[in-house]
Amino acid sequence: MLIRLLSARLRPYKQPVALLVLLQLIQTCATLYLPTLNADIIDNGVVRGDTGYILEYGGLMLAVSVVQVVCNIGAVYLGARTAAAIGRDIRAGVFDRVQSFSAREVGRFGAPSLITRTTNDVLQVQMVTLMAFTLMVTAPIMCFGGIFMALGQDVPLSGVLLGVVPVLGVTVGLIVRRMRPLFRSMQERLDNVNRILREQITGVRVIRAFVKDDYERRRFHRANTELTDVQLRTGQLMALMFPVVMTVVNLSSVVVVWAGAHRIDDGAMEIGSLTAFLAYLMQIVMSVMMATFMFMMVPRAEVCAERIQEVLETSSSVVPPASPVRRLRRHGHLELRGAGFGYPGAEAPVLQGVDLVARPGETTAVIGSTGSGKSTLLGLVPRLFDATEGQVLVDGEDVRTLAPELLASTVGLVPQRPYLFSGTVASNLRYGRPDATDEELWEALEVAQAKDFVERMEGGLQAAISQGGSNVSGGQRQRLAIARVLVHRPEIYLFDDSFSALDYATDAALRAALARRTAQSTVVIVAQRVATIRDADRILVLDEGRVVGTGRHEELMASNETYREIVLSQLTESEAA
Repeated sequence: MLIRLLSARLRPYKQPVALLVLLQLIQTCATLYLPTLNADIIDNGVVRGDTGYILEYGGLMLAVSVVQVVCNIGAVYLGARTAAAIGRDIRAGVFDRVQSFSAREVGRFGAPSLITRTTNDVLQVQMVTLMAFTLMVTAPIMCFGGIFMALGQDVPLSGVLLGVVPVLGVTVGLIVRRMRPLFRSMQERLDNVNRILREQITGVRVIRAFVKDDYERRRFHRANTELTDVQLRTGQLMALMFPVVMTVVNLSSVVVVWAGAHRIDDGAMEIGSLTAFLAYLMQIVMSVMMATFMFMMVPRAEVCAERIQEVLETSSSVVPPASPVRRLRRHGHLELRGAGFGYPGAEAPVLQGVDLVARPGETTAVIGSTGSGKSTLLGLVPRLFDATEGQVLVDGEDVRTLAPELLASTVGLVPQRPYLFSGTVASNLRYGRPDATDEELWEALEVAQAKDFVERMEGGLQAAISQGGSNVSGGQRQRLAIARVLVHRPEIYLFDDSFSALDYATDAALRAALARRTAQSTVVIVAQRVATIRDADRILVLDEGRVVGTGRHEELMASNETYREIVLSQLTESEAA
């Protein structure tokens, strides 16, 4: 999977990679040539006392060393730039794919896992790419080149290599084989730590309100300990590798010196040749060590590449139309015909056979018990996910045939949990319409009953908003989200329980101002609070994903038991009447 991922991303960088391989080849050949020059200097210069020979070949060694250093610097520079570019491309690819996901795919992977895959997993692949450029190219050339050059120095003594290289290869292979499942477990447990930490930071108020600090500490400690245990087992295997390799190397060096001394004593070998042979042995071992270091990183990178590829190969269930509709005939007419939605593998669908008609100038409300599918119903309109049965029509056209930008400009959604981005009040309000003027922003804030508190904030429209809107209250966050949709000016307004954090007075004032602003638009409101929707032109009652009643408040109170139970759980009989 790692090779498959990298091969696709390396295509635009063929020329830098080819130049990098050439530079690595030159610098490795220069490295292999240096021990031979050193042997010649010892045998023909030092032993014979020929100073001219020493200076001549010493200058040649210096020139070869300069070539080696220059090529090495060039190769590392190209490798670092190419690896960074590949990491950038993979991150961009994962980000683009995640942006195309519907709520179904995001829920399948989970936000913590997607964050880890986009950051840590990509970093691991980038690091192993850099190591491949700097070590993997050099290691095999140095290993086989070292063997060839060692044979040139003394063939009988090279028999030591026949035992050393296979032993090192088998040892490294066995250790790496055991490390691979540990690396997968490590990444999964890292996901778990991220998930718990994210929950604890986001829900810190709930934790403190219920005095669950000790419980959450234990929960995080358990996840952290599980991750640490896996990392320790992996570290133990990694720590075992180097002593084993060095033991084999040192034993082989002893054998070479012992056997070489006998051959020198017999006159079959020169002192310089023994020195060169030891240098080539070390180069062979160093190449194995580099390959070992590389193989230590490859298993984790393979796991990360599998996780990245899993995201890249996941297609969104919300697919843009091949021949999109770019213009609508009417203005804001919304209709659901037998619409349903179910998650793959679920025992029962979330929605079944929902029929709904919402017209311009009318307010349509949806009410039902928790889990009845109200938010899912609204999510079908802007295609947060697609209906698995039936149709969702905007101005007579199925939303699946509309161009995404047309659908976005036609439908405005205030979600159940409004989210504000880090920036300013103005940047958040202009999120859907960057060219909106300050006057339009203040007008939307006034309708959303947010003008007063924004004026009190330091900087007004330029007041800072932190990530998620954590520096404003829940009610202020809801009002800013409503103002953002008003600035957008869609033809269909969808409010998903967007007034729940408001007090009754603010709720009433906002709905009155909103009714004037959206008088010519289609408005669909999902609410738990009966007071918010009792004056709607049409109320849709949902129960376990099915429509069990449609009508005005008075009609449903008289004829629908489900609606009557919901109303009387919040109001007295006289208040309901």
